[in-house]
Amino acid sequence: MLDTVRAQWLSNIRADLLAGLVVALALVPEAIAFSIIAGVDPRVGLYASFCIATVIAFVGGRPGMISAATGAMALLMVTLVRDHGLDYLLAATLLTGLLQMLAGFLRLGSLMRFVSRSVVTGFVNALAILIFTAQLPELTNVTWHVYLMTAAGLAIIYLFPMIPIVGKLIPSPLVCIILLTTISIAFGIEVRTVGDMGSLPDTLPIFLWPDVPLTFETFMIILPYSAGLAVVGLLESLMTATIVDDLTDTESDRNRECKGQGIANIIAGLFGGMAGCAMIGQSVINVKSGGRGRLSTLTAGVVLIVMVVFLDSWLRQIPMAALVAVMIMVSIGTFSWVSVRNLKHNPLSSNIVMVVTVTVVVITHNLALGVFVGVLLASLFFAHKIGRFMVVKDSSQSTDSHRYYEVVGQVFFASSEPFIAAFDFKEAVENITIDLTQAHFWDVTSVAALDKVVIKFRREGANVYLVGMNEATETVIDKFGVHNDPAEVEKLLGGH
Repeated sequence: MLDTVRAQWLSNIRADLLAGLVVALALVPEAIAFSIIAGVDPRVGLYASFCIATVIAFVGGRPGMISAATGAMALLMVTLVRDHGLDYLLAATLLTGLLQMLAGFLRLGSLMRFVSRSVVTGFVNALAILIFTAQLPELTNVTWHVYLMTAAGLAIIYLFPMIPIVGKLIPSPLVCIILLTTISIAFGIEVRTVGDMGSLPDTLPIFLWPDVPLTFETFMIILPYSAGLAVVGLLESLMTATIVDDLTDTESDRNRECKGQGIANIIAGLFGGMAGCAMIGQSVINVKSGGRGRLSTLTAGVVLIVMVVFLDSWLRQIPMAALVAVMIMVSIGTFSWVSVRNLKHNPLSSNIVMVVTVTVVVITHNLALGVFVGVLLASLFFAHKIGRFMVVKDSSQSTDSHRYYEVVGQVFFASSEPFIAAFDFKEAVENITIDLTQAHFWDVTSVAALDKVVIKFRREGANVYLVGMNEATETVIDKFGVHNDPAEVEKLLGGH
């Protein structure tokens, strides 16, 4: 226990503290922007980011991952806030947390193993594109100072690490933000700043129970929103955890992450914040800045609230160009460039899954929909591929009066039709033996196909014998097969 605490909290103190500071600075404009998207006061997003980041540092399943208010979640709240107001949003946030905790206890985080690498890659690339395009409003219809500062920020980010010793000690995004802010103030450069994004809170969050009637009607109003928020939040969090796992070469506890996200959202809802989840952009900033432990996440949350409440006069003066430079760095670092180079080497099906996932997410800005479409396509391609490996061949034991068929491979819904087509039902033989030693029947569709084969042969006057069934196949055939039930066969032949 103590070894785990030391490893997750105290093994990387300096880098975690500096990385958390960088993340906190980048969280401010995003939290404000996401609040505006959801149609609520900026304080709702800032309080949510503080609560979620602070709580998830203790209860999350992925050290070093940043969770806060996000755009994906904010998009799902717009209608609820517009039609029913902030209190219903807070109630929906509490229910979202409960649903996510339930998912953790049901161990639904383990379902991530069904998400293929192609879908994860598509998800990552789509997010990189969305992060980059989200910066474009800050780079359109602006003065040349903004472009110059953004370019200078990128130069600092990529060149500062090359400086011996110092370049490795201080995260370059932090240097970028401090230098550009100093230059902007010293020379009085007129550029858009964090203060222009919206008003900042001047008090710490307080306990706030949603002022909604505790009725079934209220529950039915918030349930559809909470269910959507829970699914999107867990999907984005678990996908981000997978990405951070790869970046840090470590493993995360996915079911604990589900519970942790739920607890964090409940706390956020009780202190006036909206629902949130893991943020891939901020998580990448954290990792790239050296953050690896839970201390970096806690630092991000604590520094965020300290800055917006006590240092707001300084915070307001940070030029948005500095933060845009940081986010462009994140988008470049997030995008899987190797996936583009490997397009000509990867199977066509994998490329299609990745491209479709990217396209759906970028067009709809709906991460859950993109992942769902990607997983569905990957499943269909997999089923088609496995279905092609099933063969029915004529055995060397066959004679003029006795035909032996050997079935090899997996028989299920995708291979049931080729399975039926492989038999010659017009052949005039007295006995048919179907050897299933090397086959496995998986579902009701495959059993129905076997029933059809047996019944067709018997209708032609042949005796049919099934041999070599493994235990699992025999169980499913005994349960769903009807070829040995005269009444059911009669119904089948009679068209019932």
